[in-house]
Amino acid sequence: MHSPLLTVENLKIYFEKEDSVAKAVDGVDFEIDSGETVCLVGESGCGKTVTALGLLGLVPQPQGRIKQGGIRFKGTEITSLSRRDLEQIRGKQMSMVFQDPLTSLNPVLSIGEQIKEVLNIHERLQTREINRRCIQALQDVGISNPQQRLGSYPHELSGGQLQRVMIAMAMVCNPELVIADEPTTALDVTIQAQILNLLKSVQEQGHRSVLYITHDLGVVANVAKRVYVMYAGVVVEQGYVENIFDNPRHPYTQGLLASIPSMSKKGKKLPSIEGSVPDPAHKPEGCPFHPRCYAARTYCRQEFPSMVDCGQKQKSRCPVIN
Repeated sequence: MHSPLLTVENLKIYFEKEDSVAKAVDGVDFEIDSGETVCLVGESGCGKTVTALGLLGLVPQPQGRIKQGGIRFKGTEITSLSRRDLEQIRGKQMSMVFQDPLTSLNPVLSIGEQIKEVLNIHERLQTREINRRCIQALQDVGISNPQQRLGSYPHELSGGQLQRVMIAMAMVCNPELVIADEPTTALDVTIQAQILNLLKSVQEQGHRSVLYITHDLGVVANVAKRVYVMYAGVVVEQGYVENIFDNPRHPYTQGLLASIPSMSKKGKKLPSIEGSVPDPAHKPEGCPFHPRCYAARTYCRQEFPSMVDCGQKQKSRCPVIN
């Protein structure tokens, strides 16, 4: 019987204040198989990063908490683990490449000290072996003069080099699942391509699974097998990448795809989705996308839509288009 590496079911992560509740993630379902790259895509503020933090037990507390749902990793329910048990998984079996390395790396510790910390937590190794593993990790991600770079501080490296260091830290313990949260956002186009190729290479070499989080559907086509499109804390469409690109069934997915620049659109004004993602503490009734949707009907404003099977393992939350 098929058993995914990671299964997320009806995940709800809320941030509670005295006068409101922000439903950042409001019933997300997805799964990732061993050796598979899956993309979670959507605009800023749709809940992608909070979902990733939930997988690792890093939701900011006490305001934030997992309200409901399950996260099973290799058959183990993550949400019921103690902090100590979760720390044994985090960094060793499941790791994360954060969006901004400048804020993720400690500015007063050398690169070597920060990579060694990961190994010291999870593996009992001699000093010489730890040093060798750190050098190898930097070599694997294309850092030149790795021995010298171990003594460097974050401010001495470029943005592209820092992101490579973050990937090295995530990979040094050979995790089975790597979560990459917008790892190319702050980089120029050339460096973005290098980082994407690097992630693809380390995934293929180690037969690792990757959850790639992005707002750019153009990236999805180059890295993933399957994609989940998120909006306002929920998945609105899912399926194989080629099916989503060839025949998007949700108006939100259609809008994202239409806004991707291409040579055929040269000289033309790119379409855009009017409005913005709703405040998670004040979501509209019914379908959360209806205030921005060209196809909205009366019942879209009244009922929250369930997933509709569109065939070929593609699903959408739009009963109008389907």
